[in-house]
Amino acid sequence: MPKTPTDAYSYPPRGMRREEAARYVGVSVTKFDQMVSDRRMPRPKRIDGCVVRDRLMIDAAFSDLHDENHNRIDELLSGAADRRANAFDNAKKR
Repeated sequence: MPKTPTDAYSYPPRGMRREEAARYVGVSVTKFDQMVSDRRMPRPKRIDGCVVRDRLMIDAAFSDLHDENHNRIDELLSGAADRRANAFDNAKKR
């Protein structure tokens, strides 16, 4: 008889409810609501009567959060390093 996985998903779902989105980001539901309110996290989408958060939008918002340690990998993925290099090159030309 095949084993049934304990988790229904082997991948994160694209759309998440509020509690799932907060857990995905690693914060409480209250903190997640605050982050949505101050626009650090994206507003939800409505699919008929369901209110869901888009995982890809959450990923992008999470990458844009200020990080005191400046994670180089996130910086490269977001293109910030390229923008900074372009600004440096433009300053040298002056």
